[in-house]
Amino acid sequence: MAAGRCLLWEAGGRSVSMAGITRRLVGTVRVTPVCTPPELRGRGYAGAVTAAVSQAAKDSGAQEVLLFTDLANPTSNALYRRLGYRPVEDCFVRTFE
Repeated sequence: MAAGRCLLWEAGGRSVSMAGITRRLVGTVRVTPVCTPPELRGRGYAGAVTAAVSQAAKDSGAQEVLLFTDLANPTSNALYRRLGYRPVEDCFVRTFE
């Protein structure tokens, strides 16, 4: 938060959602994390905070703003599309132990 890359969204004097952005690297910023407590979801808080950090990234000079999402979550995917994000590619991460 001190670096200005994390935004805490408040409603009625209560923290209700948060989102952050990474440092700009080669003109690109990534939105991460977006978090709203389960009992506060469905009220538009995640959309508002995501839109705000995305705009802040653009205002700070980012040419591209990326957001990784879970393909199995239609709610967040629909929200991000409404905000102007579009799917680019599916990623697969494998870890080895």
